[in-house]
Amino acid sequence: MATNGSGKQSVSILHLEDNPADGEFFRHKLGRDGLECSITLVETREDFIRELGKPEHDIILSDNAMPHFSGREALALAKSARPDLPFIFLSGSIGEEAAIEALKEGATDYILKDRFSRLAAAISRAMEEKEERAIRRRAEKALRASEERYALAAVGANDGLWDWDLKSGTVYYSARWKSMLGHAEEEIGGSLDEWLGRIHPEEAGLVRLQIDRHLEGATAKLECEYRIRTRQGNYLWVLCRGVAVRGADGAPYRIAGSQGDITERKRAEEQLLYDAFHDSLTGLVNRNLFHNSLQRLLEMGKRKDGVRFSVLHFGLDRFGTLNDGLGRQIGDIILKESAGRITQRLRPGDTLARLSGGEFAVLMEDMDSLSEVIRTARSIQAGFQSGFLIGGQEIYVTLSAGIVQGADGYQTPEEVLRDAGIALGKAKSQGPENFCVFDQAMHAQAVSLLGLETDLRHAIAKDEFYLQYQPIMDLRRGTVAGFEALVRWQHPVKGLIPPMDFIPVAEESFFINEIGRIVLEKACRQMRRWQTEYPAARNMSVSVNVSGRQFRQSDLIDQIKGILSATDLDPKCLKLEVTETAIMHDPKTAADMLAELGAEGIGLQIDDFGTGYSSLAYLHRFPMHALKIDRSFVNLIGENGENTAISSSVVAMAHNLGMQVIAEGIETPVQLRILKELACDYGQGFFFNKPLSVPDAERLIASQTA
Repeated sequence: MATNGSGKQSVSILHLEDNPADGEFFRHKLGRDGLECSITLVETREDFIRELGKPEHDIILSDNAMPHFSGREALALAKSARPDLPFIFLSGSIGEEAAIEALKEGATDYILKDRFSRLAAAISRAMEEKEERAIRRRAEKALRASEERYALAAVGANDGLWDWDLKSGTVYYSARWKSMLGHAEEEIGGSLDEWLGRIHPEEAGLVRLQIDRHLEGATAKLECEYRIRTRQGNYLWVLCRGVAVRGADGAPYRIAGSQGDITERKRAEEQLLYDAFHDSLTGLVNRNLFHNSLQRLLEMGKRKDGVRFSVLHFGLDRFGTLNDGLGRQIGDIILKESAGRITQRLRPGDTLARLSGGEFAVLMEDMDSLSEVIRTARSIQAGFQSGFLIGGQEIYVTLSAGIVQGADGYQTPEEVLRDAGIALGKAKSQGPENFCVFDQAMHAQAVSLLGLETDLRHAIAKDEFYLQYQPIMDLRRGTVAGFEALVRWQHPVKGLIPPMDFIPVAEESFFINEIGRIVLEKACRQMRRWQTEYPAARNMSVSVNVSGRQFRQSDLIDQIKGILSATDLDPKCLKLEVTETAIMHDPKTAADMLAELGAEGIGLQIDDFGTGYSSLAYLHRFPMHALKIDRSFVNLIGENGENTAISSSVVAMAHNLGMQVIAEGIETPVQLRILKELACDYGQGFFFNKPLSVPDAERLIASQTA
């Protein structure tokens, strides 16, 4: 075998095969595997004998069964005429017994055609062994011909072979066994210590035990994995297989086997194990490993008293909005840097994990001082006071925390993480950069909210929602201009549930989208019925609140158009109230949606103006028709007309932008008088009417007619 100018191995192959197309196929495939070759294809006994006389052939490949000439016959001829040529069976199928018999008769190896990828390596090994033929022949004369040795050679053709004579204590190591460890032929002798003495101390005792058990007959074969030292001083992972040869009395007198390099497989397994328990982005422990650590502590607590720990559940405030607005790439950078900042504030033994999204958890062992845990939480939050400098832009992020102290009441890690999550949710509800220590009242509240979610699902299915209508008054004329539709929930067991109790839960659980659709359809249908029955209602409109989550629905416009068409309500008689926060979540998309809704003739109003972004600069970017002054500003107007500056400014600004103004929460004559003086267009509140049932609203409309 030679090497050409490109560095590839070149070998001349005599191929006994009755399918001529296979020759070119094998040559092409072997070339792709780095082995250039010339193939002489023969299919008859006469041609094969003739080619055996030519010295240029390096190796023989043979099919096992052909119509007029078998591979076993070819092997016999080859061993007689050219015993130095490696002989490899390349067959579509060959039984195990036939393979062992062929190996006993002198075949070098056999490869199934569906495992063709092994052929190039098998040829290379065969050529290497050809060079050490003299050494191998002497070793073979010293050994009894055994079926087990040849079977092992077939199983581990890429492995180094070893053969241990138990009587003499000497061991034969093949050239491949030695080269696997980086040693030349002459650098390793025949002692057992050349093998066992190189095994890593952590595995050496176990390997020796497994060898002894096999020699005693306790196991059918020897099979073990261990690290073995190379000439360079590092370690390889290897798989060792072996079978003892026993005499008539059952006592072993020889054991032979193979040793294969499995380092890459071990690395892959270790990487898979690492990936299973670590976050790929930050490199931190993930939820699975954090869960395991908690489980270990809880079980320790069951065995002995005094095992104390605390869990801090951190969440980056508004991380979802930040991630959507700046892009995932920036979000990922913030997550990695956040992991670093938290780590800097922890003790060496504390465990930091990334649970999901912008949420992290810290496990503090041997920690029963609540004040110390709180100090740690505050210290970590302080680490976020400086911004993240990313691409020349400074981005500020805050952190909220939920705290749980491990105690005897916890049985599972899920319970601990559940309560830490509840505490974090409570902290976030109090505003950014807060912390909250869990107590059982929170758990009871969480269970109650979970039950409320289930009830909401049933309420939607059973149509338990109904609407009340609060009149919106034209302040100049003193007449009813329309109504605001307000949703109410009549629970079959708990009775009337206030909106403030179920709307936030509906927002979190996504039920708000379906509830919003129900309210919109009921309101449009009711207004159209009133317009049909009462002449005074023909120019009235109905206002419907659209929540932030509902406003972000991709099909909202189609949904509204469909409801208007189904109820036959004129679009100009529908007013949609959208909060500043909902609009500013994604200003570009919001502007496009509002423009399309406005083009349909639908009225658009900013709800609760002044409580969200409160930016006057953005108002002209959106096609709004009116804004509602929040009741908190109306309530500031005193008996003597003081504290009117905010309301006055809002009215003047809105009129300058071509918008009308609706004041919420009018409760006193003074408030009404001042708002009229400020030229406020519309108003609603208890001074006029509380939210009305359908019959009461109809009586009001009827009186308006009179």
